[in-house]
Amino acid sequence: MTWQDVARRAPDIGRIAAIYAGATVAGWVAVRLNVPLPWMIGAILFSIATSLAVSRVRVPAVTRPIGQVVIAASVGLAFTPTALAALGDMLWLMVGAAVATIALGLMVAWVLVRLGGVDAITASLASVPMGPVESANLARQYGVDAGPVVFSQTIRILALVLLVPPVLIALEPAVTDPTAALRDTPWSWSGALLLILCALVGVSVIRALRLSNPFFLGAVGGSAVAAALSLPITAVPYPVLAAAQVLLGVWLGAVFDRDFFRQAGRFVPAAMLATVLMIALCLGLGMALLLVSDVSWGTMVLATAPGSVTEMALTAKVLQEGVAIVTAYHVTRIFIILPTAPLLIRGVDRVTQWFGAMR
Repeated sequence: MTWQDVARRAPDIGRIAAIYAGATVAGWVAVRLNVPLPWMIGAILFSIATSLAVSRVRVPAVTRPIGQVVIAASVGLAFTPTALAALGDMLWLMVGAAVATIALGLMVAWVLVRLGGVDAITASLASVPMGPVESANLARQYGVDAGPVVFSQTIRILALVLLVPPVLIALEPAVTDPTAALRDTPWSWSGALLLILCALVGVSVIRALRLSNPFFLGAVGGSAVAAALSLPITAVPYPVLAAAQVLLGVWLGAVFDRDFFRQAGRFVPAAMLATVLMIALCLGLGMALLLVSDVSWGTMVLATAPGSVTEMALTAKVLQEGVAIVTAYHVTRIFIILPTAPLLIRGVDRVTQWFGAMR
């Protein structure tokens, strides 16, 4: 790289540095206010405010996978031999919850078709929890606008992150310091480096298999295998975990765009209503599963939340309960939804053609 290249890129580097500096300050303020997941929530709110009030936030795409790998690796620590043995008896519940979530997503999609003025494929991709990136790729394959799909998937994740952790932790009187469980986790440099190395090996395996979401599934899988084998891994230093939350928070907030809001018309309020409905239905699903499960209600709420596995698992770590259960429910759903999503959308497409539904 020449000095001319550095000079040309200097404004972008300065802008990106300012964004992350502002997000870090917002995270620090959230810490002072005793907000759960403060670095992520503070960064999200800063990124949204900047996108809507100043200009759209643009950050390097690599920041998302870096944040995912660090957080997923930390989550994988919960998969000890004892935890894995306990999860075996819950597999049928996990599969049932995943199938039920797909059905609930299709119900919400019908509401979104009616209220949002979009076609059935767009509504289905927007409503079934499968992540912004994966749903956007399918939208392009089927020739529908990816903007509403990404917005709906992201607004649901944001709602979950901004609502669920604060409510659950507020209802848990034993948690007086929301960051204590993450901040006080024992770690060593050698154990942290080994953890990240195992996570990266897992990422490489998932990418080689061409599976979706490799930076979460691979990282959590690699660290989970290491934990199950009792390898000498430890958590990463808390500042590293906090930085990963800032990276993910800024990326999530950066999805918002003033131009989209101006052009979307009635879709935005319809998507927000659909988000609330989906969260409520999944909350009901979690409460129903308590009838056949002996886990705590907080763990089940996190386990059946419609998406946001990284943040829900982190919340379980804050509550110091059910981290492996929450993660296993979400991972099971991911492995069921993502491979079957193309088949599901083809089915929706055929049904809408047969019955002449809105397209």
